[in-house]
Amino acid sequence: MKLLAIFDSKNYDNTTSIFEKYNPRAIIMRDGKLAMQRSKNGIYKIPGGGREGDESFLDTLVREVSEETGLVVKETSVYELGEITEIRQDIFDETVKYICHSLFYYCEIEDEQRELNLTASEREKGFYVEWATPQEIYNNNIALSSEPWIMRDTAFIKMIIDGEVVLPDK
Repeated sequence: MKLLAIFDSKNYDNTTSIFEKYNPRAIIMRDGKLAMQRSKNGIYKIPGGGREGDESFLDTLVREVSEETGLVVKETSVYELGEITEIRQDIFDETVKYICHSLFYYCEIEDEQRELNLTASEREKGFYVEWATPQEIYNNNIALSSEPWIMRDTAFIKMIIDGEVVLPDK
C-alpha cells in the first residue's frame, strides 16, 4: 500500500517496548458525502479499527464498517487508497512506543442498513453515523480537536480535498 504520510511525535526515547498494529479504515462516498462516525462532541472519525484474531484486513474492514455505521460493504468494491503511519509514545503506557498503520480503503455499500454495534467507549462518546462532505469534515475537525487520531483522519480528508487521494466518480 502506498505510504501517504508518517506522523512521528519523536516522544518515545524512553520507551522499552513496542506495540504495533494495522487498522483498516473505510472511505465510503455517496452523493459527494462520506459516511463518518460523529461523536456527541461533534468530532468526525473515519470508520474502521483493529483486527481481531487472525482476521484479514478485508474481514476487519467489513466488520468494523458494519459495527460502527451499520453499513454493509460490497467486498468486491474494496481497493487500497493509502496508508498513514503514526509513531508516538503510547497514551496509556509511557514505556511503550506505539506504531499504528492506518490502511485506508475505498468501498461501496449495499442498500441494506443494520443496527450499530458500538464498543462501550464508542457509546460513551455518543458516536452515530453522519454523511458529510470532505470540506465540512475538515473544517469541523480542524477547529475541534488536536487528538492524534483525529488529526490523522483530518489529514487524510485534506488529501482527498487537495486531490492527493483520488476517489472514483460514483
